[in-house]
Amino acid sequence: MYETIIIGGGPAAVAAGVYAARKQIKTAFFATQIGGQSVVSDGIENWIGESMISGPDLAIKLKKHLEAQGENIDLFIGKNVDRVEKKEDETFMVFSGEDAYQTKTIIVCSGGRHRRLGVPGEAEFEGKGVAFCATCDAPFFKDKDVAVVGGGNSGLEAIVDLMAYAKKIYLIARRDELRGDSVTQKKIKASDQVEIIYNSEVSKVIGNVMVEGLEYTNVKSGEKNEISVQGIFVEIGSVPNSEIVSDIVETDEWNNIIVNFADQTTSCPGVFAAGDVTNSPYRQNNIAAGDAIKALLSTHEYLKKNS
Repeated sequence: MYETIIIGGGPAAVAAGVYAARKQIKTAFFATQIGGQSVVSDGIENWIGESMISGPDLAIKLKKHLEAQGENIDLFIGKNVDRVEKKEDETFMVFSGEDAYQTKTIIVCSGGRHRRLGVPGEAEFEGKGVAFCATCDAPFFKDKDVAVVGGGNSGLEAIVDLMAYAKKIYLIARRDELRGDSVTQKKIKASDQVEIIYNSEVSKVIGNVMVEGLEYTNVKSGEKNEISVQGIFVEIGSVPNSEIVSDIVETDEWNNIIVNFADQTTSCPGVFAAGDVTNSPYRQNNIAAGDAIKALLSTHEYLKKNS
């Protein structure tokens, strides 16, 4: 039986894994791949200790750090966790394909997946102009024309980030009004840098090697138009990868795992969570890693009390 099983492959999961090994907790680590959502980023400038690093290079470093822990942690890279069950003896069974693993605790760092537009060209140009994190990628669009898709808080916050860099910003909003913070709305509406296109949704991403523009459709009239942009920031929310534990932990209306931010505990004793799978308001690698370390240290205390 394992003392803990860590689920996920991003910075949060790796941070928990390294600390688990150093605490000599008998650990299994399950990840479909290492790197998390940032693996597609061309350049990350806010990962502490690196002034600039690509997503793939960060993934390599994270994997090396994990592998350096040697026999202190069993790595199951490429193995997906299908479901988790809680047993009557307060332990857990983690299922991956036909295999099952028993553990005393679980740390869920399975992250989230960006809610996508699902239109032609989106997948093709991801990392080539289509982006999902303005905080991460805004500096790469200095003096360029960009579009932000989404009229909620994440879309408005993306525009604020981009205003320091982009020449022109188009906001594509599906409704006839914005839904985000009123103060931020006023700032955006007062800017000559921003043009808001209401009642519209993106119907196609246009490009050759890189993004060159987009087609949008008016949801009321059906009229189609095109604009020329070099970047498209999709800010229509995210979907947490919480399904595997949703039967045993409490989630919010968006299916984020609800945690106590003091110690990353969930509603189920023995289950801890960190990163984008939780109800944390911040979607940042450094914060996710710190929260995961907190989760691991709380797990360590839990194991000592229940040994």
